Amino acid sequence: MTIELFGIANCDSVKRARAWLEGRGAAYTFHDYKREAVDPARLAHWAEVAGWEALLNTRGTTWRGLPEADRAGMTGAKALALMAAHPSLIKRPLAEHRDGVLVGFDPARWAAALG
Repeated sequence: MTIELFGIANCDSVKRARAWLEGRGAAYTFHDYKREAVDPARLAHWAEVAGWEALLNTRGTTWRGLPEADRAGMTGAKALALMAAHPSLIKRPLAEHRDGVLVGFDPARWAAALG
């Protein structure tokens, strides 16, 4: 199974996920949010599968740096627009695999989903 891994190369969680995948000999392709734009259709699909609330990273500096008006009254459409404009707002890592999407790195959850 080939996994598509999305995130930011220097993110510690992404580094742990990559090491975890490599340690299991899992084939994956890495997409860096900083170097490659996120396809809005793919982002919408992730929101459908995982929920936009699970995707939106409200703990990082990008979120804290947004104007209060952007953070207030969050809806799915608004969250997707913000994540498309600011990919750092997408929780990472995100792994797309044949059976679904994993948001955030949790070794036990990843092992259950990826084998």
